[in-house]
Amino acid sequence: MDQENKPARTDELEQIQELGTGLAKTDRGNVYILTIIGQIEGHQVLPETVKTTKYEHVMPLLAQIEESEEVDGLLLLLNTVGGDIEAGLAIAELISGMKKPTVSLVLGGGHSIGVPLAVAARHCMIAPSAGMTIHPVRMNGTVVGAPATFQYFNRIQSQIVEFVAANSKISKKRFVDYMMATGELATDVGTVLYGKEAVACGLIERLGSLSDALDCLHRMIQAKKQAGSEKETE
Repeated sequence: MDQENKPARTDELEQIQELGTGLAKTDRGNVYILTIIGQIEGHQVLPETVKTTKYEHVMPLLAQIEESEEVDGLLLLLNTVGGDIEAGLAIAELISGMKKPTVSLVLGGGHSIGVPLAVAARHCMIAPSAGMTIHPVRMNGTVVGAPATFQYFNRIQSQIVEFVAANSKISKKRFVDYMMATGELATDVGTVLYGKEAVACGLIERLGSLSDALDCLHRMIQAKKQAGSEKETE
């Protein structure tokens, strides 16, 4: 019996080590735990010394979670410095489009493109000590000095503002004001919001810990199961 369970256990441990993911099975429901850490890696491979979250791993995994009958809800743990904008937005759009209960918890930091990722969940929380950096769209490396480049940056930035405003309680104007603030960051334009500040402005719904996030997710799971059973009896 132990030998039959050993391969499955080994696969679970390997998945946690490689992707930072795992399925927690309880009497209240099965919760899939997904971590977004380090930099969001896009089309360019980052050095091996940099901790990354790879979009080619996360995107099919999210689709699998949504389709799996074994998974009841998704807990998203974030501690990211940001990264590739298109990859981050792609992951955020997938999360926001899920029908299964989703809860995000910002721990340490949910900076830059981590902001849309945090608010993409159905319910989002932040630890009191965690921070979120909001700043304009930037690009490293060689940039073509042409009006079309500025227009591209502006349109991408507008997409981020639209997404965040649509998935949180913060207004577009206030979010842009935070994005363009001066004097907050030493070498850049933008704003850093910590736990209570992120909640007060409507960006994040509430302060919370791991137990708070799990309790919230299980309540959402039970509510969905109850709604489903009521629909079947009708």
